[in-house]
Amino acid sequence: MTESTTVAPLLEAVERYFALMYDNDVSQFDRVFATTAQLHGFRDAELRILPVRDYRAMLASTPSPKSKHAPRLQEILLVDLTSPAQALVKVRVRIDVLQYVDYLAYHRIDDTWLITAKSFHVERRYEPAGS
Repeated sequence: MTESTTVAPLLEAVERYFALMYDNDVSQFDRVFATTAQLHGFRDAELRILPVRDYRAMLASTPSPKSKHAPRLQEILLVDLTSPAQALVKVRVRIDVLQYVDYLAYHRIDDTWLITAKSFHVERRYEPAGS
């Protein structure tokens, strides 16, 4: 397998992540996150640790940025392909009024790139629309 045949499916997986963060369509959740994934990061000066099932429930119960007509911001900052089965991707993504920088650990499981760990940092907070 050449690097180009590995990178294209990885970038498609990152696009699925961006779509999920914007539309909260949890029917696509298992195509983005591994069932064993963990999320870690500071929010409001407190370390938050979320098992993936809790994150899924949170997304399902929260109005999506899409439904709020929130601006969409997403960019890939770094792709580090360690092997045909492991990669680290650094992204910037806006989710409603919060702009994050995320480190996404990907593993290729059953020929699909899935996030196995997410480390997030709130980079910027926007004023809510209409404020």
